[in-house]
Amino acid sequence: MKNPFAGVRRKISHIGFLARAGLRPMTQGMSKIIEHPKTPAMVLVRPQMGENIGAAARAMWNFGLDRMRLVAPRDGWPNPAAVAMASGAGRLLDDAQLCADLPGALGDCSFTFATTARPRDLTKPVFSPEAAMQLAAQKIAAGQRVAVMFGPERAGLENDDIARANAIISVPVNPAFASLNLAQCVLLVGYEWMRQSAQITHLDDQMAGTDWANGQDIESLSQHYQDRLQTAGFFFPDHKAQSMRTNLRNFWSRMPMTRADVQMMHGILRQMVRWKERAD
Repeated sequence: MKNPFAGVRRKISHIGFLARAGLRPMTQGMSKIIEHPKTPAMVLVRPQMGENIGAAARAMWNFGLDRMRLVAPRDGWPNPAAVAMASGAGRLLDDAQLCADLPGALGDCSFTFATTARPRDLTKPVFSPEAAMQLAAQKIAAGQRVAVMFGPERAGLENDDIARANAIISVPVNPAFASLNLAQCVLLVGYEWMRQSAQITHLDDQMAGTDWANGQDIESLSQHYQDRLQTAGFFFPDHKAQSMRTNLRNFWSRMPMTRADVQMMHGILRQMVRWKERAD
């Protein structure tokens, strides 16, 4: 018996997919796209192993990429091995768009990159991952749709695949071992995408409840050590004493220290002096 709800489920599923992709379903007389995706689509071309698809999904989600497209996966789709490997990024697999061929996967994209580690006899601009994602960010900000193609694990993309791309992403790798795992390549591109699309803090000093020592703190510490070392007879012989004091003072200034560090160094010296006095 024909299921009377099958058509309804298909329609609901289609509407749900469009909503996840940032689109509204088209109605009669409407063809305008309301909203564009904010990230490039990661297109896995003829992937061979479900585990690598899952690992690629995990790499994508690490860097905020959530638009996966699968072109003719070798072992079919869905694939339980992919789910097991995704480790928390399973929703990307649920939302993945399954495509029978490459034209179907790239049809709505205005600019496509193809990733490869090998030179190709094709006249195309070749970008580093960093420069490629800079351009991708600019194009997406201008309302365009961008895709990045990744080839199957065994040999990567074929020239016929790359011929459909507007540009190439070439990853700088060891020429004696240029083979990259599918998920590793996705991770590299995802990292560069995040660098272009997010606020990155390149250095953050965690002060852990203290602050950097100022000039007065360092001067007090230097004088404390100089006085105690003078008493201990450290500055000897006399004709070298001044240069030794200068070197010691330079030592403290050259060292980046927090106020907690300064207090600790004062405490170490005081304890050593107390120990010496008790021993006497």
